[in-house]
Amino acid sequence: MPRMNRSNDRNTSASAALQRARELLDRSETPPALSELAARVGLSPAHLQRSFRKRFGMSPAEYARARRFGAFKRALREGASVTEAVYDAGFGSGSRVYEHTDRLLGMPPARYREGGTGVAIRYTTVASPLGRVLVAATARGLCAVTLGDDDDALVAALREEFPRAELTRVDAGRDEWLSSVVTRIARQFDGRAKAKAASVLPPLDITATAFQWRVWEALTRIPAGETRSYAEVAAMIGEPDAARAVGQACNANRLALIVPCHRVVRADGSPGGWHWGAARKQKLLERERAGVCG
Repeated sequence: MPRMNRSNDRNTSASAALQRARELLDRSETPPALSELAARVGLSPAHLQRSFRKRFGMSPAEYARARRFGAFKRALREGASVTEAVYDAGFGSGSRVYEHTDRLLGMPPARYREGGTGVAIRYTTVASPLGRVLVAATARGLCAVTLGDDDDALVAALREEFPRAELTRVDAGRDEWLSSVVTRIARQFDGRAKAKAASVLPPLDITATAFQWRVWEALTRIPAGETRSYAEVAAMIGEPDAARAVGQACNANRLALIVPCHRVVRADGSPGGWHWGAARKQKLLERERAGVCG
């Protein structure tokens, strides 16, 4: 029994050290080097690097970078110039930002700051057994697939994300590429879903961190009609202790059905929540299972 208590104490101490490391990163204008951060929380650099990644789904450096990009985006949306936002967010130079903006912003910083000014977004809406579906894309790729009760609310949410983009409604069938996406989505509702993963994503133009990309790609490997727990998805990406971070990545997904986060469930098999509603998630899973088994 004493040996078990010592083990529990070590686990508690390590967990507290990791939480302390994250708090230090949250409060630091200039993130400390790994060796400095490790010394301040009482862990070796290798242990901190390994354990932090397992706990939070990314390394301390990746976590700090994701936080800086979050601050960078907020500053842009609040009207700061690109240069001001770069330095306010703690980046040493603009080149560091531009290296990642395609992946993390989905467009150049100046355009993001201007609410998508100069970006043409075409969209369409269609009926589905789960309500209305909005599919939107830029010239670079798919930027939104959302579910709701009415078209007006869906379009309003798209415009809130890109208030100055040029939004153009495209009637069904008049845009071959959008139509192909709509057809792909429809297969999940009409009994034509196949018991295999949709392993190839269409071209995308979305905001995501490196960890979110890894999670979303893994979700596409879950066959229709099947589910995985958050812990199982974490294991799929080689981060077995990052179940909580996987849940956060699923919640950040705004490509309903294309990135099938509805196939991720709780450890006990219950559906759990979904950005577009737990009832919709349960209904979609039931339809996929019926399509595969019927």
